[in-house]
Amino acid sequence: MLLIGVVMMQILKNFNLKACVVSIGLGLGLSACGAMNAPVQTDNNRQVMPFSDQQNRAGWILNTQVSDEFDSSTLDEDRWYVVGKFENGKPVYKHPDKPNKKVWKGRAPSQFSGRNYRLEDGKLILETRWEPDFPFETEIHKPVFGEAVPYENITTACLIGRRFFTYGYVEIKAKAADAEISSAFWSIGEKLEIDFFELFGDGREGDKDHLDRQLWWSVRDWSPAVRGKPTYTEKKDLGFRVADDFHVYGFEWDESGIKYYVDGKLFSQVTAEEVTEWARENREVPADYNGYVATKPISLWLDQETFPWHGIPDSLEDLEKNSPEGEKHDGVVDYEIEYVRVWQKPQHINQ
Repeated sequence: MLLIGVVMMQILKNFNLKACVVSIGLGLGLSACGAMNAPVQTDNNRQVMPFSDQQNRAGWILNTQVSDEFDSSTLDEDRWYVVGKFENGKPVYKHPDKPNKKVWKGRAPSQFSGRNYRLEDGKLILETRWEPDFPFETEIHKPVFGEAVPYENITTACLIGRRFFTYGYVEIKAKAADAEISSAFWSIGEKLEIDFFELFGDGREGDKDHLDRQLWWSVRDWSPAVRGKPTYTEKKDLGFRVADDFHVYGFEWDESGIKYYVDGKLFSQVTAEEVTEWARENREVPADYNGYVATKPISLWLDQETFPWHGIPDSLEDLEKNSPEGEKHDGVVDYEIEYVRVWQKPQHINQ
């Protein structure tokens, strides 16, 4: 029966149909459906491919279970968990798949609000708001990094992917918010964090004027050995302000290492061995420590955060310093995302 099911799925795949119908009917499980779904189509009815590999020489297969074009009128909440959705006038922090696990409320002084996003013109827009009357968490928490400060004044958005995958090509087309706010795209796995980027939209004058052109990405180990510090990180000048326009950021990730692409061109790369070497040189770890911890399933995160070490908006006017005329008093700045796409190699599907 299993062999028949596999053959039937391949036949349906060749006819560009959803093979998961067969897998469900034969009791093969839902896990096969993700990679077998009919691929997302562009406006001119061509299959979308990584911006750096338009001819698909690498043989990528789009994972439609974690990718999102954001072209619907409502957010797919089977795909994304909206952190801080409101119930009875208050934000609730309870993950639908992990109801007993503590949900992070954001980096103080900002707090995640489930009202801070919208879908508009085929884009997902995450909002940072100047919102002093928000029902903020009153307890002051000591963060892993930085000083303990209260939640106040600023609300942000956070969406967490509800499905996991291991290895692939992760791509986002986005424009950072033009403010003293981080616009981030990252991921979490078991004792693992991969930060694809943390873009700071407004680098003020002086020693911070480079921040709004900087790509900051990291691999982090949350085991006791390192406790969340990067086992590898880079901060590089992109050559453009991240809040001025949309750009495509691509992250190719597998057992051997990572390649980073910006607007389709290779921007940086590191091998698994080089990550371990960096970790041993920069962290207090045993001589046999393996720093390449990016080997486990991850789920995607999209959010905004305040970075106290870079600077925090201290008023509505400060938050909206760079907003267009006519929008400087609405108390909202936008992080815009046109799409998130994930492709995988056949050998990594369903890992």
